[in-house]
Amino acid sequence: MFEKLQAKGLISNESLVKFKASENSKLFSLHWELKTILYLGIVLLSGGLGILVYKNIDTIGHTAILIFIGALSAGGFVYCFKTKPPFSTGKVEAPNAFFDYILLLACLCFITFIGYLQYQYHFFGNRFGLVTFIPMLVLFFSAYYFDHLGILSLAITNLCAWAGIAVTPMRILQDNDFSSNTIIYTGLVMGSGLIAMGVVTRLRQIKSHFAFSYTNFGMHILFISVLAGMFLFTAIYLLWFVLLAGVAFYFYREAVRAKSFYFLLALTLYGYIGLSYVIIRILFYTLNTDIGGIYLSFMYFIGTAVGLILFLIRMNKKIKAA
Repeated sequence: MFEKLQAKGLISNESLVKFKASENSKLFSLHWELKTILYLGIVLLSGGLGILVYKNIDTIGHTAILIFIGALSAGGFVYCFKTKPPFSTGKVEAPNAFFDYILLLACLCFITFIGYLQYQYHFFGNRFGLVTFIPMLVLFFSAYYFDHLGILSLAITNLCAWAGIAVTPMRILQDNDFSSNTIIYTGLVMGSGLIAMGVVTRLRQIKSHFAFSYTNFGMHILFISVLAGMFLFTAIYLLWFVLLAGVAFYFYREAVRAKSFYFLLALTLYGYIGLSYVIIRILFYTLNTDIGGIYLSFMYFIGTAVGLILFLIRMNKKIKAA
């Protein structure tokens, strides 16, 4: 543009040279690159501590390791309490570039500390729920008090782990039987509760930017639980399919409201899995088709694959237009 202006005589050659020099010397942002390196550093440090403990468990001693991990966690929390900005129900920016990463390291070390304490010394006895419940409380407090989305994700994960352990008999946990009816029902309640928490967070404007994390976890847990119910309770799988359709419709409304292609993609994939399960059961178990059912299933998957792509393209345009 400036070259055209110079050619028309509207700006001088000196101005064009200055402008080109300014453009060529612009600063390049390394914001996301540095954040990625810092997060990777925290993960590597946490993993390295685990390997160090594993390799030198006999020479270092359990008490010394626990003291070191506890001190690292306590030091991180002390730093965060001293440097944090005032609490607000809205979004609060970190006071400096390293604040979020020190808080993340402190929380990860605290989880390691509690888990190691139980594993080595059986501090909580057979009350395994406490091993996840105590870190869950600390993580939720840290997420809200310091305004950290990553810590919130850890807290929600601990909440789901605590709920699964609290309602599941020890025999099922020892046998790794995750097809239990109790776990499916717990997933339904947990998914619905997280979605409701996301709605309340958004409407009440209490850390409203946390709403997506709650809804994201709740959506996947709820969809997976409904699909698990379809696969396990084969006698009433159609009722579970109706429930799946209701959940998909809700998230369709949410996708349109939030203009989120991500929600739309997730509900489409989960809904497609449920619909395909129903079609295959009808073909091979209800109608008792043999080779004809195989041909029909091939035609179904080819046709629906094309329809799925066209549907997503159309809905993406609709969301962008909105």
